[in-house]
Amino acid sequence: MALVSFFENTVGLPHAWAWFLSNAALILIFDVVLLVLIAYLLLFDRKVWAAVQMRRGPNVVGPFGLLQTFADLFKFLFKEVIIPAGANKVLFLIAPFLTVLLAFAGWAVVPMDEGMVIADINVGILYLFAMSSLGVYGIIIAGWASNSKYPFLSALRAAAQMVSYEVSIGFVIITVLLFAGSLNLSDIVRAQATTGTLALFSWNWFSILFPMLPIFFVSALAETNRPPFDLVEAESELVAGFFVEYSSTPFLLFFLGEYLSIVLMCAMCSILFLGGWLTPFNIVPFTWVPGIIWFLLKIVFFFFMFAMVKAMVPRYRYDQLMRLGWKVFLPTSLAWVILTAAWVLFVRPHL
Repeated sequence: MALVSFFENTVGLPHAWAWFLSNAALILIFDVVLLVLIAYLLLFDRKVWAAVQMRRGPNVVGPFGLLQTFADLFKFLFKEVIIPAGANKVLFLIAPFLTVLLAFAGWAVVPMDEGMVIADINVGILYLFAMSSLGVYGIIIAGWASNSKYPFLSALRAAAQMVSYEVSIGFVIITVLLFAGSLNLSDIVRAQATTGTLALFSWNWFSILFPMLPIFFVSALAETNRPPFDLVEAESELVAGFFVEYSSTPFLLFFLGEYLSIVLMCAMCSILFLGGWLTPFNIVPFTWVPGIIWFLLKIVFFFFMFAMVKAMVPRYRYDQLMRLGWKVFLPTSLAWVILTAAWVLFVRPHL
């Protein structure tokens, strides 16, 4: 509202233009901050892998390697874009832009703190689910447009894998919606608030929904093609997967879209199960810490778990991947939907 008033009163613009420019400025600021966060989370990711393997990790560019990600950025930006002669050039270039655009779009409904959200819509969880579901189109288009059998096989794998685990993610989200009684992400966080001292015990992770947290976490690994579910990019079988023909900036966009989706899944774990921006203890000095700091700390915690899984867990076979999704996660999450509905309808009113 302050920006709208600035554009209306100081610049003298009509209300419609002032509203448009203020929202555009907020989105631009948010995207820049998000990109910087992604840059340092990527460095953190590489440091975790290095620590597990008893290495130093990036430590040359800048103090403690803090500028390594930005050096990699400039390297990708200034390299030549190479397009295979037999590729469909239009689709070949559209695919990475589509991937990163959908990854950015998903962040529009993620609340960082009370009232700190770009679009606080009532169907935020449906919007987010739609954006994550559309992400597979960028991979399929890239595999098809490359006009090569390895990227195409990888794209088919990606489609099957992402669709398989989206089903269980959907059922997990339904259990949380039954508990919160709303599709609004901010309302889901508020439903986990309490006036008690040990606020963390009122979050969804400390309830009948606890088994859904590991299912959602593992499904998020598969949804974002992270190890041990990186069968889409299995180097020993499919070279580098669906983007094997990509280089320079288009490759950077795929890489950026993947990490945007990973951090988005970490944010969703925090919102759905760990209370989003809520403090774990309703006592001083914990209540002095701004909600956005708590939210970022929870994101970093889940990102650390993503990094540790990549560093420690061996890759699944493809039949194991599908068996886990369809024979374990799907029936378990479906049964938990029924159990959660019964709990909310018959048990919780009497507690």
